[in-house]
Amino acid sequence: MKLLTFKQQGSEYLGALTDTGVFNLSVAAPQDIAFSSMQHFIEAGQPALDRASAMLASSSASIPSDQVEWLAPLPLPAQVRDCLGFEEHLKNSYKSAIKLSAMAADDPSKAERELQESGRFTVPEVWYQQPLYYKANRFSVAQSGKDVMWPAYSDVMDFELELACIIGKKGKDISKANAEDHIFGYTIYNDFSARDTQMQESGGPLGPAKSKDFDDSIILGPVIVTKDELDDPYNLRMQARVNGETWCDNNSSTIYWKFSDMIAHISKSETLYPGEVIGSGTVGFGCGLEHLRFLNDGDVVELEIEKIGVISNKVTRR
Repeated sequence: MKLLTFKQQGSEYLGALTDTGVFNLSVAAPQDIAFSSMQHFIEAGQPALDRASAMLASSSASIPSDQVEWLAPLPLPAQVRDCLGFEEHLKNSYKSAIKLSAMAADDPSKAERELQESGRFTVPEVWYQQPLYYKANRFSVAQSGKDVMWPAYSDVMDFELELACIIGKKGKDISKANAEDHIFGYTIYNDFSARDTQMQESGGPLGPAKSKDFDDSIILGPVIVTKDELDDPYNLRMQARVNGETWCDNNSSTIYWKFSDMIAHISKSETLYPGEVIGSGTVGFGCGLEHLRFLNDGDVVELEIEKIGVISNKVTRR
């Protein structure tokens, strides 16, 4: 199933996307709390999925998809973590960081050579030893179609094309072999980033903060595709376009750390709960930093992942 959260006449509903539109699961089962929201539906597990499938098989009733207000499929996740799963992105980002740092020097070419030789801008060994991640602000989640306001303290705005999984089953000390059993489904994740602020914060040991945490900085959507819909989440075409121009055309097959690796690592001595979101990290060439190109006021960013859909947002300066 392709599941969504939508608003109609001031109320929020859980829906399933069909060939003819949106099937309102909340209205179809008004007395069942499992169908009152995406979070409750995820928590209800396989019995809710089975009942929803039966509803869809027995009814053709639907609402045209352009007659509802689409929200983020999981408007308030239980938790959001973002990992660094793609080696290509990390290597490209370090190369760009060297160039950006060298630009301010009197002799940029010399400065670039010295930075390369310093070893400061190379993939750290720990990245190959375990998945790395930071905890994002779950209150910053917004939907496709919403204008994203540029943070007032930043002059350099960027996007990041990511695949995300949603945890469906509670677990702790989950083995890599069993990790896939804890995944409910997948969605697209746009990690909007204030790059100049991130450069400032990178000098500290605690990771990103205000470079990532501002209102509407995390776009999820347009749907959550349940796990059974995707034969292989690691063979999906991933594309990014800015104002219609393709900036990235890559594939999830290039991932180094899979979600099973991430889940096994994160759940060590820590319980994962239904409704948690784990981002894959940016696919190679899936952000402006890797191209040394950044966003301008009014730019429209479209991110597309095969079999999931497209999310689109305009960035607007204050």
